[in-house]
Amino acid sequence: QVQLQESGGGSVAAGGSLRLSCVASASTSRNYCIGWFRQRPGKEREGVAAVDGDGAPTYADSALDRFTVSRDNAKNTLYLQMNSLKPEDSAMYYCAAGYTYCAAIYGGWYRASGYNYWGQGTQVTVSS
Repeated sequence: QVQLQESGGGSVAAGGSLRLSCVASASTSRNYCIGWFRQRPGKEREGVAAVDGDGAPTYADSALDRFTVSRDNAKNTLYLQMNSLKPEDSAMYYCAAGYTYCAAIYGGWYRASGYNYWGQGTQVTVSS
């Protein structure tokens, strides 16, 4: 059983930066998809970014050019560098590990059903 633990959230002013980390209790597949999701109150959970162990990262339109996702398999850690933060980025951020590679997830990498391990989340609040 793999357990995921997010950290790095906090409260920042608009335009600031945060770096989120997600540490796994055990190694996940080197090739399978690992992603970041976020959820705001009253809103649907949405995919932010994802990456395979050997592939290029992919991003939601809202994250493109501002966020960078990366993974360090040796440390069982996933990262999300967030720059130029906006108030609409405020959300609970979750990391998730999938059971196949990103391109093979039915319906797209951003589908929560494609991931079988989830962290408890870390809160990000961006003030205007």
